[in-house]
Amino acid sequence: MSSTELPGVRTTVEPISQVGGARVAEGEQLRTVALPGLEMNVRFRPPVREDMPPALFVHGLGGSSQNWSALMEVLADTVDGEALDLPGFGWSAPPADRDYSVTGLARAVIRHLDAAGRGPVHLFGNSLGGAVSTRIAAVRPDLVRTLTLVSPALPELRVQRSAVPTALLAVPGMAPLFGRLTRGLTAEQRTRGVTQLCYGDPARVTEEGFGQAVEEMRRRMELPYFWEAMTRSSRGIVDAYTLGGQHGLWRQAQRVLAPTLLVYGGRDQLVSYRMARKAAAAFRGSRLLSLPEAGHVAMMEYPEIVAAAFRELLHDTGRDTEDGTGTEDGKG
Repeated sequence: MSSTELPGVRTTVEPISQVGGARVAEGEQLRTVALPGLEMNVRFRPPVREDMPPALFVHGLGGSSQNWSALMEVLADTVDGEALDLPGFGWSAPPADRDYSVTGLARAVIRHLDAAGRGPVHLFGNSLGGAVSTRIAAVRPDLVRTLTLVSPALPELRVQRSAVPTALLAVPGMAPLFGRLTRGLTAEQRTRGVTQLCYGDPARVTEEGFGQAVEEMRRRMELPYFWEAMTRSSRGIVDAYTLGGQHGLWRQAQRVLAPTLLVYGGRDQLVSYRMARKAAAAFRGSRLLSLPEAGHVAMMEYPEIVAAAFRELLHDTGRDTEDGTGTEDGKG
């Protein structure tokens, strides 16, 4: 149900530089996309060759485009990838309309894709970004070539106990209370808490990666709109959970035509592993990758495995061809 700005688990020292204050891994670049009432930061890797199929990566609640850096690097030989900082997160400014609902965030991503003319893309989403990506794939199938969802925040009747604080943020008046209750926590303590919550094995996080995450946590906490973005986004997830009919996320999942890869972690404390079977039944012709040792951010913990499963999806459905054609049911 939630992800956050997290350290990577790289086993080697990852070259990092600062561009405009934002961290970029070696080979990455940043640009700003300005649309009426909307300004978003985009992280991308210049394509290694011409005519590579485009991909777009959408992070989860409290996260940023940096959550996709490891997977983008592994897939650099397969897709022309870019990752967004959703409005109000990462290095993106809040949306002018202050709409952090799942529909509002989906609209922002759609506006970016329409303006850039990059569609159809291989669309990736994690947690909240998974809900956003599901809605995009359902309402704008022309923009989505394949769909890869990592622990998507789809409605659960029995929310896991560790996800309750995120849900409580949606309650009016709770954000100031949370702020007061956690005022004494340092950025290091906060980062350690979310790392333990989101990773299957927090010990795999490098010391350098953890230090960088602490710096980013400190920066985010100083932003005047930090709690607003978190609160309104949490409320957006809860509201999306309560929608029924054709606007319900499970109903929209059934409408997705794009070949779909679902990735679930056995140690996920925020999105229940038991939801994997329901999701596999909802998305037609989908395939499921279960990672027993992974937590909520499998694309950060096991990028090579997720990348291999994505490449198999492309091959088996014919989406690795130049024109990207394939069967609608994703069975190839």
